[in-house]
Amino acid sequence: MSKNGNGDKHLYFMGICGTAMGSVAAAFRDAGYRVTGSDAHVYDPMKGFLESREIEILNGYKAGNLPDDVDLFVIGNAQSRGNPEVEEVLRQKRHYVSFPELLREQILRGKRNFVVTGTHGKTTTSSILAWIFESAGKNPGFVIGGLPGNLEQGARFTDSDITVLEGDEYDSAFFDKRSKFIHYLPEVAIVNNMEFDHADIFDDLDAVKKTFGHMIRLVPENGMVLLNGDDQNCLDVFADQGHSPMKRVGFHEDCEAHISDVVYEPAGTRFTIEGETYFLPLNGEFNVRNGAMAVCAARFGGVSPDEIRTALEQFVGVRRRQEVRGVTARNITVIDDFGHHPTAIKEAVIAMRRRYEGSRLWAVFEPRSNTTRRNVFQETLPAALSEADAVCLAEVARADSLDEDERLDTDLLMKTIRDTGTPAFYEPDADAIVARLESEAKDGDVIIVFSNGGFGGIHDKLLTKL
Repeated sequence: MSKNGNGDKHLYFMGICGTAMGSVAAAFRDAGYRVTGSDAHVYDPMKGFLESREIEILNGYKAGNLPDDVDLFVIGNAQSRGNPEVEEVLRQKRHYVSFPELLREQILRGKRNFVVTGTHGKTTTSSILAWIFESAGKNPGFVIGGLPGNLEQGARFTDSDITVLEGDEYDSAFFDKRSKFIHYLPEVAIVNNMEFDHADIFDDLDAVKKTFGHMIRLVPENGMVLLNGDDQNCLDVFADQGHSPMKRVGFHEDCEAHISDVVYEPAGTRFTIEGETYFLPLNGEFNVRNGAMAVCAARFGGVSPDEIRTALEQFVGVRRRQEVRGVTARNITVIDDFGHHPTAIKEAVIAMRRRYEGSRLWAVFEPRSNTTRRNVFQETLPAALSEADAVCLAEVARADSLDEDERLDTDLLMKTIRDTGTPAFYEPDADAIVARLESEAKDGDVIIVFSNGGFGGIHDKLLTKL
């Protein structure tokens, strides 16, 4: 994106400290726009990141915050009616858009958009794909809901015709309940997998499949749908569409892009796809699938196998995805993982068991997402957590906001886990969990912390205490 002519355009982001919102706000600032914004809770690291871009942030939502010279208000999907700034924008009939609308109208039109979707693996797959294009000299734009280690920022806009987007199925805004990825004008749509999630948005799996079907319909005839060929839900959805080319990617021999010869090593994984062998410095079957999808998309985007090989070998991962936060003097390893869906938790534990063969694994879980706070996964969470050798569970976040018959039953969850023979401990908060692990953890253990939030700074506390 050229910086020319943008300096007089003022964008105001409501909810600017969200991971994606903050990254995109900074990218617009880098592109020459004037950017300001507000959030209910302004704190580091996003506060420092935005201030380093000379972006003014207002702490708290107030009608008086709104500048008179704003050209466009960008309203995040966490904002709702009753927010004083939302109410003032509506009262004044100011120009406002959702976050995905902003991207579509200001960035994505005319681009080759590679949209990475699925219940799991979006951030990792989009990070791998963006890095492959970057390593191959394509200078891609990207919007990723995390921090890729190789790229050092979550969003960037360039003059390249290639843009990589993490395509979220969550809703766009209080005034647009469609999934974000509906706005992203995909030339290539990656569908990693499909399960029920986001119980606050979708009623059931059929509703999830319906929104993915809407997105797939937007892929043009000169584009490509890359589909998980081992996931029946993905196959069901595409069967109802059929308007654009499709390639199945998976372990089943019928897949057009067949993954084979997988070798798991402590330092990563080797796999073969479409006659070429690659090494990815990540562990676990899920990451093999993520890497395979990125390879197929990059090939469609004109990158050679040798260029892909070089990029994959240099990939350093994504913050909060199986990220080693440190190792204590007692050789206890603390790992941070964003996993909050039973499938993601299970696969992460299996991957870490391969990486740390022979070590005792702890799963420390905070039920914090809008779905895991509910009893939607009451029956599947115990099996996922029991893949670990021992479990610590925190209390349900914001439990008072849910009716008891809707809320995750932590007593039942503990009992079900213990019935499998897996030691399990319930503690109310991060400090209590740290105290528990201080007495229960042994030298050489591996502690995997699962949360989609800050979890009370538990990672640093564990590293200090243990």
